[in-house]
Amino acid sequence: MFSKILIAEDHEIRNLGVIKTLEELQIKNYEFVSYCDDAITKLKTAISEENPYDLLITDLSFDGDSRVQKLTSGQELITEVRQLLPDIKIIAFSIEKKPSIIDELFKKHHINGFVSKGRNDAKELKNAIKKVYEDKIVIPQEIINSIRNNSFEFTNYDVHLVELLAKGWRQQEIEDHFKSNHIKPDSRSSIEKRLSELRENLDAKNNIEMVVICKDLGII
Repeated sequence: MFSKILIAEDHEIRNLGVIKTLEELQIKNYEFVSYCDDAITKLKTAISEENPYDLLITDLSFDGDSRVQKLTSGQELITEVRQLLPDIKIIAFSIEKKPSIIDELFKKHHINGFVSKGRNDAKELKNAIKKVYEDKIVIPQEIINSIRNNSFEFTNYDVHLVELLAKGWRQQEIEDHFKSNHIKPDSRSSIEKRLSELRENLDAKNNIEMVVICKDLGII
């Protein structure tokens, strides 16, 4: 089992649940930090002392306060940690629900596991720690299903189009905007066709529902 763990979490009430989980796994060597910058400092110190951490458990969102921070999110922390310790195991422990953001954590940031905060999260965190220790990748099944069901690739054109719809722009306004900014295709029929394709792929009944789905998926 892991011998030295660092937990980055700024809500003390959450730490109590993590402590209980670690005690059940009989892990005694662990430390908590409330700031991402402090996590990097501890990791660097452990390296210099030749006693590095072998697991990082981190939240993704951290509340800002009067203290100025270089790193303000779990994603930024993970990116920095991967450069510092390429082989350290990382578990994200977060309320994040958007499949696209979670998918990116695995594909871009190469985390080893993701656990959703909520009901039964202590049990899920315990299982995730065990599996990650066994060199397994832990992705929640509901996230896998969402990613599979929404594998349609969005282009920059699509994202811009949906963002304008989300702002309440009418199709005529979008057409005028595309033409004035040389964004192709810019004809009304092409815009309508692309919107129809997007609705079909996202199984949305109308543009409003499509915008909501795109927000839930983290596309916009």
